[in-house]
Amino acid sequence: MSFTLRPGARVACALSLLLSLIAIPVAQANTTSGPLAWRQAETTSDLVTHLEDWLDGRMDLPRRNSRPDIRVIGETRARNLLGASASRQGGRTRGLYDPESSTVYLIRPWDPRNPFDASVLLHELVHHRQAEAGHWYCPGAQELPAYRLQDAWLGEMGLEADVNWIAVVLEASCPRRDIHPD
Repeated sequence: MSFTLRPGARVACALSLLLSLIAIPVAQANTTSGPLAWRQAETTSDLVTHLEDWLDGRMDLPRRNSRPDIRVIGETRARNLLGASASRQGGRTRGLYDPESSTVYLIRPWDPRNPFDASVLLHELVHHRQAEAGHWYCPGAQELPAYRLQDAWLGEMGLEADVNWIAVVLEASCPRRDIHPD
């Protein structure tokens, strides 16, 4: 059996196929869930809300009642603050969390639309939750869970955190420092 289509019908068929192919990605792009939903955040506050929602489903520590203060700073200021918890990517410090002031410091350049930069904020939000959770054997013990969550978030987009996992695991083991023979 064969069908013969009039020229106008062929055009209509092609147009409807084209429109259906265009409509699918547009509908998916406007979704409020999924691995790229964070990109729709219009403000840093919206981004924090999205990241906190993501963390709610993936960690046992509850969301804190108060949000951290979030500041974007330069590298010089960051070097002065390095006593706080630091998040590194590619050997460069990208974020800090100060538990005393409940402040997240994001280091320039920082772009909320860049998934690696947004993942640094997520990492520091983990530290914000950890700060209220109680005692950690050492500050380094907080890093492994934060980096794992950061990597999982990036992994949902097919990306991978640039982390020296050996160094993170060693730091998380809270090794003794300044060991001197008697």
